[in-house]
Amino acid sequence: MFNTKKTVKTIAISTFSATFLLGAAQTWAAGEHGGGHGAKSPIGTAGKAASATRTININMLDNLYEPKEISVKEGETIRFIVKNSGELVHEFNIGTSAMHTAHQKEMEMMVDHGALEPDKINHAKMKMDMGGGKTMMHNDPNSILLEPGKTGELIWKFSNPSKIEFACNIPGHYEAGMMGKFH
Repeated sequence: MFNTKKTVKTIAISTFSATFLLGAAQTWAAGEHGGGHGAKSPIGTAGKAASATRTININMLDNLYEPKEISVKEGETIRFIVKNSGELVHEFNIGTSAMHTAHQKEMEMMVDHGALEPDKINHAKMKMDMGGGKTMMHNDPNSILLEPGKTGELIWKFSNPSKIEFACNIPGHYEAGMMGKFH
């Protein structure tokens, strides 16, 4: 008999590694990961804790979120408490489908440069100069990146929530179904 949990982790890490090896041959334009995609966007802005109307707990498991759907109102500010209960690094990122596609390229660059490993974040390499003083700090207000077992907070004020989703943009995770909808 085999250990299901160990087998799932092995498959996830193998998929993660294979995706990175395929992506390593590609060169992406070096843009600052903390370039603010989300700071001043049509999807909303960074919220203030004092303005939050409610708190929603997000549980990230390996390639899925709990809950899978979230109802929000235009103009509402929500405090998200995000916990990574999986065995891999995961992200909770608020954006449009197009924003996630662009962000996935940045995440591939983080992997290619060793800033992201399947189960840990190399914070020193995230500070690495990618050219022109740009780094991979992953400090956008619409996103949080967490190692296994870690918890963090994100506060977001929504505008036009019907056009956005939340997703993990680590290579292979979005494609495996790690995304959810706002209504």
